[in-house]
Formats: sequence, C-alpha cells, structure tokens
Amino acid sequence: MSGFKESEALFERSKKVAPGGVHSPVRAFRGVGGVPRFIKSAEGSRLYDVDGNSYVDFCMSWGPLLFGHQDPEIADAVKGALSRGWSYGTTEPYSLELAEYITGQLPWIEKIRFVNSGTEAVMAALRVARGATGRSKIVKFDGCYHGHVDSMLVRAGSGLAEMASPDSAGVSKNVAGETLVVPLDDLPALETMFQAHGKDIAAVIVEPIPANNGLLLPKDGFLEEMCAIAKKHGALVIFDEVITGFRVAFGGMAERTGLRPDLFTYGKVIGGGFPVGAYGGRRDLMDLVAPSGPVYQAGTLSANPVAMTAGIAMLKKLKRENPYARLEKHCDELCRKLEKASAAAGVKDIKFQNYASLFWGVLGSAKSADGFVRAQTQIPENQKERYAKGFHSLLSQGYYLAPSGFEVSFMSTAHTEQDLDGLVSAFVKGLQ
Repeated sequence: MSGFKESEALFERSKKVAPGGVHSPVRAFRGVGGVPRFIKSAEGSRLYDVDGNSYVDFCMSWGPLLFGHQDPEIADAVKGALSRGWSYGTTEPYSLELAEYITGQLPWIEKIRFVNSGTEAVMAALRVARGATGRSKIVKFDGCYHGHVDSMLVRAGSGLAEMASPDSAGVSKNVAGETLVVPLDDLPALETMFQAHGKDIAAVIVEPIPANNGLLLPKDGFLEEMCAIAKKHGALVIFDEVITGFRVAFGGMAERTGLRPDLFTYGKVIGGGFPVGAYGGRRDLMDLVAPSGPVYQAGTLSANPVAMTAGIAMLKKLKRENPYARLEKHCDELCRKLEKASAAAGVKDIKFQNYASLFWGVLGSAKSADGFVRAQTQIPENQKERYAKGFHSLLSQGYYLAPSGFEVSFMSTAHTEQDLDGLVSAFVKGLQ
C-alpha cells in the first residue's frame, strides 16, 4: 500500500461541495471510520484508487457485477450502444428486447416497467398495490431496506398495533403512519397486525433474503406462511428483489422458493451495473399503470438505451453460463475457511452467514436460539466496532469489503482462487 494522501485530499475537497463529501451515505466510511478511498478505475476483481493502490473487491458495486468489473462481453455491448446515442427520450427497441427477454424467461413477470433505481421501483410498486386494492397501509419488516421512499424510512412504534415512526428527518408522521412495521421472523406478530388492520392493508413488502442490515436468513416456511397470511386478508405480496433478483438464481428468490408474489421489484443486475430499476408482476396489476390505467408513474430517463443494452448482454450471459452453482460453492467454501481460521486463532465467536453468492460476518454470538441472525435485534451488540477493526485490517492488505458491518459482501466469477485464499490469509493476519 502506498498510502492514501490523494484520497484524503479529494475527500476534503468533496466535503465542501457534497453533503458529507459523498453521494450515498455508506461511501463516507461513517460505519468504519477513516478516509474513503477514491477509486479511479476497476477491472475484473480489482479496484484501483487515485493513490495507485489495488484492492480485491468484494463489494462489486453492491451486487450487480456477477462477472466482475468491465466484463468484456458487456463492455462491447455498451460501446455499441454509445455509438448509437445515449439518451433518446422516445420509444426504442432495446427496452422492448429486455422486457421480452425477462417476461419470456420468468413467467411470473407478465408485464414489466423499467425505471432508474430500486427506490423508484419500490415507490411505484407500492402505488400500484394501493391503486389495485383501494387500501392505504403497507406492512414492512424491521431490518428490511426498500430504498429511500418516505413511507419505507420508518421504524417500529412502541406496540404492534401502533403506527410506525419516521426513521429520517423530513418524513412526516402522517406518511410514516401509513406503514406498519413487524419484526422479522415473527409470524404471530404478522398475524396480530393483520387482525388489527387487515381491512386497510394493501400489501406486504419484504426482501425475501434481507441483505441491507446484515444477511438475515429467514427460517424455513417463513416466506410461505407470510404469503398465506397476506392472501387470507386480501393483501398483495411484493418481493423486493433489487439485490436477490438474478443474483441468487436467474429467477431470484421466486425461483428458489417456488413462491409467486403479486409484484416484484428489481434493480442492479438487470442493467449490468448501470443505473436501472424495474417493477413487474401480474398483468392485471401492471395494466393499472399509466398510460393503460389510472396509476401514474413516469420517468424521462427510464429505459435508458445504454442500460437496457447492458442488461440484455448481462442476462443472456447469465442464462448461457449459469454461474450460480459455482458461485455458491466458492462462497460457502470461503465462509467455512474464514470460520476455521477464526477458531484456529482462538476467536470462537465469529460466524459467517452466506446465501448463494452473498456473505456476511457475524462478529460475536448471535442473540438467537439457533445461533443464526434472523432479525435485526439478534445482531451482536459490538458488531460495528469489531467490524471496523477488521475492515481496516483487510483494507490495508488490499481487500475491499462493504464499509459497514451491516452490509453484505458479494462473490463474482472474476474472483480467482488466489483472491479467495488471499482474503483468508489477510483475515488470519488481522486476527493475530
């Protein structure tokens, strides 16, 4: 490592012109302390900062880069798209091709609408659910993140029958009051909430594998029973697959569970790493969206031709190469090696939870009966402090993980055996 003086200088400049010096909060390293690295370029499994340092990247732009940075096939498609123009403001054939491909491959997506982010997709899906049911309230789970939609930036009230409270300045109590928050992994609490408010609940929204506040693994049967409870009370179910869609399997968690919620939100992967989001699902629900129906949603840059072209290349490569089993095997092997190294170093309270190609370190004893963290309240109290130390140890050795103890890491096909073994060695050095 050659130091980070240039990153430090750029960060000081950036703080003068951008809130906190960043354009998304976690990039500021507030969760781990220190100076964020300013990345100049990336290729394969590696990031390169402005000071000339190289890092093996396990953040992978928060998930979409299953083939690593600058995959040649996707890059060629993007270069072709740029040669044709990068924003039309009209109808074009590229979004049509991507929409036909997704709906052709995933029969539960009968119609789809592209937007520019996961937050936009969630906002629109909630609006569709309210428009379809004539009801106003939404149920979400503590520990699930659904973007920065006002009504989703809420926390639980003091009792199950009470409305949620704003979890951000600028979110009014009236808006927060339309959201009901239930603990994860607690079906009796969900049933109690529906008994109290069922006639007013338009939908339940859930990350089927919550991956924004730790990797919170649901117990077997939780998602199935959740869907059954919602259906019994006439509410819709929305799977927020912005992270898991096309990442944990080509068909996401719908494929892995066999469940068929009413609406889905996607992002990240379907643009090949470019800014994109989408919502889709049942034909009758999607036909409520303008201009077909009365639920208004629009976007000048929605279905950007460059992002659509990148998404076509990305999804066709995923379908052709089907890397999911290989990624899952490597991810599981990595996590077991990290746990074994921890135990060998005499640190016995470190566990790595993994699902498909996502992994997360639990740095302390989980506050649960089975030892797995399945809800936000089960995360060890010293998770943040211990992770910060581990993060900087790994960073100093050339390994970049998410700069927060509550965010997950991602595997890609670009990660080599040397990259994975190197991470284990660096981890052992940090423990020592």
